[in-house]
Amino acid sequence: MSIHELFNKNVPDYLIEDVLFNWARILNNYFEPRGYFLKVIIKLMKKILIFILFLVLVISPFYWYFFGPVGGDEETEIFVIPKNLQDFNLMQKLEEGKFIKKNRVLEYYLNTFVFFADVHPGGYKLNRNMWALDIFKKINGKPDLVWVSWSSCLRKEQVGEILAEVLGWNRQELEKWNSVYTDTEPEYFEGVYYPDTYLIPIDENGDQVAKRLINRFNEKFAPLADKYVEANIRWVTGLKIASLIAREAAGISDMKLISGIIWNRLDKGMALQIDATMQYTLGKNSQGKWWGSIDLKEQKNDSPYNSYLHKGLPPTPICSANIDYIEAALNPEETDCLFYLHDHFKQIHCAVTYNEHLQNIKKYLE
Repeated sequence: MSIHELFNKNVPDYLIEDVLFNWARILNNYFEPRGYFLKVIIKLMKKILIFILFLVLVISPFYWYFFGPVGGDEETEIFVIPKNLQDFNLMQKLEEGKFIKKNRVLEYYLNTFVFFADVHPGGYKLNRNMWALDIFKKINGKPDLVWVSWSSCLRKEQVGEILAEVLGWNRQELEKWNSVYTDTEPEYFEGVYYPDTYLIPIDENGDQVAKRLINRFNEKFAPLADKYVEANIRWVTGLKIASLIAREAAGISDMKLISGIIWNRLDKGMALQIDATMQYTLGKNSQGKWWGSIDLKEQKNDSPYNSYLHKGLPPTPICSANIDYIEAALNPEETDCLFYLHDHFKQIHCAVTYNEHLQNIKKYLE
């Protein structure tokens, strides 16, 4: 019998009481066991929570001891990971730098749970207030400073392309490197962007990078500065000759001989007739190379860098030479030669007269 029927019919009171009693018993049978289990679960959760809190209170001091910061100094330092990772022990270097605590527990954790497969050489900004796991996370990310290096005598546009690729410059920033940042003074147009290995902040702009490279050149050139003054040679003149030597020499062994030949030609008022100056004038060729082969028609190009048409040195260096070539420009080998060539094995052969030079061409190149 439904409630609707109970209230709409003349039903005795004892029947109504009997129905309500049966409903109450059913509801009690349904909810009572669930209430019991709920109480059991709540008690269990309380015990688990108490156990967890106990573990936290007990383990926290040990966790801080093994994984906590070395000190409270928040001053940022650069932790450097070298380009060559062979024989580089990351854990040892972090310990020596006092960025992490030296203990076997941390070493075990590092070797077991932390993997550095994606670690990139470069510089990472760390401080001694960082926890060990934060340091590991930092080193697993992208470096704050990146390695950039080149060794050959490159023109500034080539240097810009290398920097743009590593530092993520866009086309606009690269164009500024070529036309603004490297053209602040006439002497800095070319030849002072020293070939070396640099650790450069990724957020450093082109103007800052240019100054960094010029400062490196100044550091390298400083020991020779007085010697250039004593020899009555302007440092810019030395860089021009050094750049020609660097592009013409097959190696360190013949750079001073080529220097002597260039000086001989200058002293005699002869045109230098160096193909590298024409390569500089041409720029990037159709094959996308900056220093490609030169067509004979380029020798007729009326450029101030054309050393076939114009006597003397080019208006600027044609690339940035390292200190070995700059020293070779200052200290040329004494020779009577005015001509030279390299054979197929890159061995140099010089000649005093043009006829001797023609004979060398026939002997070594034909």
